[in-house]
Amino acid sequence: MERRYFGTDGVRGIVGDTLTVELVERLGKAATLWVDGGRVFIGRDTRVTGPELEEAFARGVVAAGGHAVLAGVLPTPAVALLALDLGVVISASHNPPEYNGVKLFDGDGQKLTDEAEGEIEALLDAQPSGKPGAVDRVSVAGFSYVEHVLERFGSDLSGLRVGVDCAHGAYSGLAPAAFRKVGAEAVAIANDGDGARINVGSGATDLSALQQTVTTQGLDLGVAFDGDGDRMLAVDERGETVDGDQILALLALHLDVDLVAVTVMANLGLHKLMEEHGIRVVTTDVGDRYVLEALRREGGILGGEESGHLICLDGHVTGDGLAAALLLCGALEGRPLSEAATVLRKYPQARVNVPVREKRIPEDLLEWVEELSGDGRRVLVRPSGTEPVVRVLAEAETQAEAEALSASIAALVQRELG
Repeated sequence: MERRYFGTDGVRGIVGDTLTVELVERLGKAATLWVDGGRVFIGRDTRVTGPELEEAFARGVVAAGGHAVLAGVLPTPAVALLALDLGVVISASHNPPEYNGVKLFDGDGQKLTDEAEGEIEALLDAQPSGKPGAVDRVSVAGFSYVEHVLERFGSDLSGLRVGVDCAHGAYSGLAPAAFRKVGAEAVAIANDGDGARINVGSGATDLSALQQTVTTQGLDLGVAFDGDGDRMLAVDERGETVDGDQILALLALHLDVDLVAVTVMANLGLHKLMEEHGIRVVTTDVGDRYVLEALRREGGILGGEESGHLICLDGHVTGDGLAAALLLCGALEGRPLSEAATVLRKYPQARVNVPVREKRIPEDLLEWVEELSGDGRRVLVRPSGTEPVVRVLAEAETQAEAEALSASIAALVQRELG
């Protein structure tokens, strides 16, 4: 079923422009009708527009005869864990403050399939026929969530000095406190929950402030979350970035798994390392929900994306930035992060976004790209899901070779589709 509003991670847009209060209320009504009423657990990040959209979604729930349970500011993974008949997050994740959105989880804390989202869109104009529902508010959900994460993913981190960048988002207050509970010294930045600055100059999309904090204060490492807490990246003691592929490699060996799920964007070096250790790799389309689907289908527990979506299903239902950060710290086993991260030899990459009129990639072009991959090289050409561009990624033994390869492919794409 074709979807008009849902993208790769819920409904998202600029508030008052592509995302309106009316649309959010209609989504609340439609989603509640989709689950035949019931209890809908709602959390949000710190964005200024969050309370207004939270109330709008709740009005839709009530209109459809549902029971809205408002939890206030709460990380996305907490909502997934605590979902009732439905879990809802009012958030635009890593996007700037002017954006907001709606993410949905089913009663098991799983992100909805494309088909389910299409069914909800089909109900946007449906008229409820029963009695209206009600609204409740809860205030202890954050504490329950942190206790669960510490119990399942925490370890003794006494003596470890960690920079914790909360991106002015949903982990403000919660994440630094969690690290301190397991003995770490947590130096918190962007920790005030100021939604007008969410993801601005901080967090997983901008590591510069965390890098400066770690290096100037001589910390052991730093971890950075995005605004809603489902993404985490790290910096080592020298201030160097440690991305999702590197973290996933460390965790795969530390947890001794036999399978990992990654997207097509995963570095070729990660594939090589997993092969060396006899770990099967399952590759999916871009998007953490597709990684989740693959893990459940294949019976795996560990997966992720280079961007920092890291998933461990041993005691969880979705990707979780705090859980991933705690697991990373536990995997160091006394080593500096710079040393531990060398387990993965990353292949140099070059990326080009090619503006196009038509995003449908011809079969002969895909066949030629496939022929170029192999022998220490990899080429990926895919249309963007959100922009009129085709993304070209090339990996090779050297940066110069990767750049030459991507440039030649980009020129061909431009000639064929530009």
